[in-house]
Amino acid sequence: MTLPRAKAVWLLVATFIVAVAGLVYELVAATASSYLLGDSVRQFSLVIGVFLSAMGFGAWASRVVDDPVSGFVRIQIGLGLVGGFSAPLVFASYAGYGAVGLPLFAGLIAIGALSGMEIPLIARVLEHVGARQFRFENVLTADYLGALVASLAFPLLIVPHLGLMSASLAFGLVNLGVAGVSIWLFRGELGRPVKIAWAAAFVLVALALSQAERVVSALDAALYEDDIVFTEHTRYQEITVTRFRDRVRLFLDQSIQFDSRDEYRYHESLIHPALGLVARPARVLVLGGGDGMAVREILRHETVEEVTLVDLDPRMTALFRDNTVLAALNDHALSDPRLRIVNADAWSFLDGPGPGWDVIVADLPDPRNLALSKLYSAEFYRLMVQRLNFGGAFVTQAGSPLYARTAFWSIVATLEDVPSPDAPGTRLSVIPYHVHVPSFGEWGFALARAMPAAPAIPSLPEDLRYLSPQVWLAAQIFGADTGRVAAEINSIRTHPLARYYRQGWEAWFD
Repeated sequence: MTLPRAKAVWLLVATFIVAVAGLVYELVAATASSYLLGDSVRQFSLVIGVFLSAMGFGAWASRVVDDPVSGFVRIQIGLGLVGGFSAPLVFASYAGYGAVGLPLFAGLIAIGALSGMEIPLIARVLEHVGARQFRFENVLTADYLGALVASLAFPLLIVPHLGLMSASLAFGLVNLGVAGVSIWLFRGELGRPVKIAWAAAFVLVALALSQAERVVSALDAALYEDDIVFTEHTRYQEITVTRFRDRVRLFLDQSIQFDSRDEYRYHESLIHPALGLVARPARVLVLGGGDGMAVREILRHETVEEVTLVDLDPRMTALFRDNTVLAALNDHALSDPRLRIVNADAWSFLDGPGPGWDVIVADLPDPRNLALSKLYSAEFYRLMVQRLNFGGAFVTQAGSPLYARTAFWSIVATLEDVPSPDAPGTRLSVIPYHVHVPSFGEWGFALARAMPAAPAIPSLPEDLRYLSPQVWLAAQIFGADTGRVAAEINSIRTHPLARYYRQGWEAWFD
């Protein structure tokens, strides 16, 4: 192969590689902002819009680059540094100052602008080497294929195996690798300063990547009060477990899920009213709750014969089943022979064929984005009631009636609008209630039954640490600052719940 042809082939390969790297940086930024700021739809939309706009500016600005070969190499060096350090800077800013906007979007604009310059410069370099048989559409094809590979590899391979921090640094090295090969192929056209800059950047990013795990540990230590005993990025979320003496806490995407000091208040309140108001509950379905705490409480009822736990993340259920310390927190409930674990999406599970249930429990994440909001929608609840046995009950955690008051009452209103499968012409009968969980603050639940019923005291297991008949009655009383307010019904067509949730929490904590 002649040198001009080798250069031309390399430029098409480089187009594919840099397209992969560019989209990975974009996905890292969008995922990091979703983890740290919530509302994934808004964050992904902002990131995509800013990135594409910056690419457009970069494409326009490429005209000022006189030497396309030197310009392309310098851009790869810049992307290796800016893209490589994008995630470390964002997480460091969040850990140190609680802010991510400036480093996130400044880095995103820089990466987008540099990425936008790549294709025009590659096309000019192809003309420079006389490769006229390589048409411009071939360059675009390589670019689009690279984007496809990145979009598939990011959730399946990159995040689970590298995490966001190492991913950005690793792909920084990818850009620098492209620069290195280009320097070698065009060595007669590039001066010493470019080669020195490339060598220095490569050493810096490689050194940072080699220390990435230490950096992650240091930043995590700054984010969490207690010692981190486990942290892992899965396909679905970041799982972090912290411990101080006998206190264990679980965080998903930096949001606390339970504290072993007070989780019993939450889980007793979630489980026992629903099971205690159903005559002889035998079959129970739990949606979410991969930590096994809800299952632990369900198994305290002697009538229960079968429990099915549906949780999306298999790593979550395996961790709380197999880890000795964590399994002890749920009394090894995930190893109980009466339990069946299904790792699947809750909506898909309910929408498929299957048996009915005496009690369905939704222990799902808060509706902070549209993907989660749909699990609190009228459409989801209509699926759910079709799987309830006659006389059964459904209960869901419903967020804070204090911090996100309108969101809480939107969930209640949505359940109240669902037709009853047991009494045609009527709607579900809903009992809203709330408890104080020190780790969360004031927290609410909504219990729905298909048949209207007079107020009753649930049959409770012995030796509960918190819930009692008196507490149950008091839990149904709301204060002036948590009482009912007008709220729209949550539907997958309009999703007012995610907006209510975001507005409520931002009013308190932003």
